[in-house]
Amino acid sequence: MRIALCQVVSSSDPKANLELVADGVRRAAEAGARLAVFPEATMACFGVPLGPLAEPLDGPWAEEVRRLADDAGITVVAGMFTPTDDGRVTNTLLVTGAGVRAHYDKIHLYDAYGFTESTTVAPGEQPLVVDVDGTAVGITTCYDVRFPGLYTALADRGASVIVTSASWGAGDGKREQWELLVRARALDCTSWIVACGQADPRSIGREPGGKAPTGIGFSTVVTPLGAVHAQLADAPDVLITDVDPSAVNDARKALPVLANRRF
Repeated sequence: MRIALCQVVSSSDPKANLELVADGVRRAAEAGARLAVFPEATMACFGVPLGPLAEPLDGPWAEEVRRLADDAGITVVAGMFTPTDDGRVTNTLLVTGAGVRAHYDKIHLYDAYGFTESTTVAPGEQPLVVDVDGTAVGITTCYDVRFPGLYTALADRGASVIVTSASWGAGDGKREQWELLVRARALDCTSWIVACGQADPRSIGREPGGKAPTGIGFSTVVTPLGAVHAQLADAPDVLITDVDPSAVNDARKALPVLANRRF
């Protein structure tokens, strides 16, 4: 299964960010990828009012991403914000293209390190697994990676590949935590982890302000036994990588943590 991790720096302009999606989808399709993964907050970066930017799943931003995915004949995962009835938004991953039409609302909200996502974002409730060319792919968002139960739940639902789209907060030790967590989650659920984050804005000369998580880069693909399979640096780029879903069966025979669980 060929996957493209499209590491971008989103701006506050959803229309301009669609150009980033179009470029990433084009590069993914030209490389033969069947799944193109973009970060959390691809539609608009954190640190700006999200309510005025949010659109429904049948709105123009999502429809354009669907068109790009369908025209390319691949499945695309991209972060956006959708409105809610209580005045907040949902932090949503749109999953679309090649016969897939789904979305995931972020379950675990980033109320940590002095940032309170739940003030403006309403939590989701349901895990999501989609079928991409016969491979079950679980979908997660950023802070979810700190909660192993979600990853084992996705494995229980058949996921052999789990996507984690992120806009990781910068700070002392945060890169180390990112790498540690994505590797640990792979070992927890003996699945491939495909973790695509926002690139570091400073890599393109944009100085982030405030406490909003705007990305550090280092998108990473991890094997079911926790080894780093491929990784980007901090700047915008597209990583094309091949993963073998059948390796999950071998990993789960060698390390049957899912079968051995008692809690």
